[in-house]
Amino acid sequence: MSQLQQLSVPHPLRVFLLGAGQRPDVLAEAERLRPIIEQHAEIVRTDFTGSEDLSTIEADLAIVLGGDGSILRAARQMGHRQVPVVAVNLGKLGFLANMSPDELPNILREFAAGRMRIIEHLMFECVVLRGGEACCRQLGLNEVVVHAGTPFSLINVDLYVDSEPVTTYSCDGLIISTPVGSTAHCLSAGGPILRKNLQAFVILPLSPHTLTMRPVVDSAERVYEMVVERPNAGTSVVVDGRALCQLQPGDRVRVARAAARFKLVTGPGHNYYRTLREKLGWGGRLKLNDK
Repeated sequence: MSQLQQLSVPHPLRVFLLGAGQRPDVLAEAERLRPIIEQHAEIVRTDFTGSEDLSTIEADLAIVLGGDGSILRAARQMGHRQVPVVAVNLGKLGFLANMSPDELPNILREFAAGRMRIIEHLMFECVVLRGGEACCRQLGLNEVVVHAGTPFSLINVDLYVDSEPVTTYSCDGLIISTPVGSTAHCLSAGGPILRKNLQAFVILPLSPHTLTMRPVVDSAERVYEMVVERPNAGTSVVVDGRALCQLQPGDRVRVARAAARFKLVTGPGHNYYRTLREKLGWGGRLKLNDK
């Protein structure tokens, strides 16, 4: 499947309006933007709680107000029926949420006419196997982290790729990240930045006991498993910043490509390296001619 799509909508545009309702600026901006959106589309569902299951509701587009955390929540709500997302940045950093509210009317017109670019991004499914049976599972976009947890002593994490043993990490935790997640927790822990539409995972130990344990990038076609034979009392699995479950001895945490793909609408004038320059504050002596 192509990573870049253009869609046309044969009927009046149907949209979700989503955001983090605990933030007053999001609610105020939603109220301001609602009549503007309704000039171009029908709002079929509004949710600022993050509690609704959106996978059963027909829509063409999701408008998400806020930062990257709001987008991760929207992706989780849509589950295996992902619709394209227009990410309006009301946060501070926003690698995914990189459109301004002023761009929204033109984006809606162009999307309805089939003239907007939609870039698909890798998603994964995390399954925790206990005694050979799945005890919990979660679709994710950013990363899976096995955290050592309390009492905050090192844990040994065995890594398997396609059922083959790779190594044992003695560390504070182990991250398996998508390219989208490479600019999140993975980046702050010293990992590499991957172009967001690459089909790959980053494997990154947190504070490894052996300094030769470096980040590894491998194909998204492979299946990754993490096993902690002797977890701490608080050792847990975290998916996209949310605790999935606490680990018991011998649990297998399996991470594999999901059939669903996150779909991000990209506006004119937005490009990968410009986003990195602006969001990460990269300097240098480049003579830029951005238009």
